Amino acid sequence: QVQLVESGGGLVQAGGSLRLSCAASGRTFSEYTMAWFRQAPGKEREFVAAIRWSGRITYYADSVKGRFTISRDNAKNTVTLQMNSLKPEDTAVYYCAQDRSRYYYGSGYSSLPQYAYWGQGTQVTVSS
Repeated sequence: QVQLVESGGGLVQAGGSLRLSCAASGRTFSEYTMAWFRQAPGKEREFVAAIRWSGRITYYADSVKGRFTISRDNAKNTVTLQMNSLKPEDTAVYYCAQDRSRYYYGSGYSSLPQYAYWGQGTQVTVSS
């Protein structure tokens, strides 16, 4: 059974930093693209960042490019989202997600249906 467990959320002032982590279990972690999505109150869940199975290829939403960094440790089965220069509009519940397909290299990395497993989410609140 696949489990994704996020940690690291919290309250931070604008301009500050937070580091989110996601611990995965249940499948061979190194075979799957991992991603972070977020959902603000009253809004749809949106793509934030993704990292291919090897860790060498990453993708970011335009709204976070240059401020957020996604990384993974395949030996520890973890994926991390380093968030710097946080803005109030970054306030949301952040979700870790794991691709449904092994070694997927298509263009659907930012699409919700591409991901079969989701964590429970961690709240990030940025005050102005």
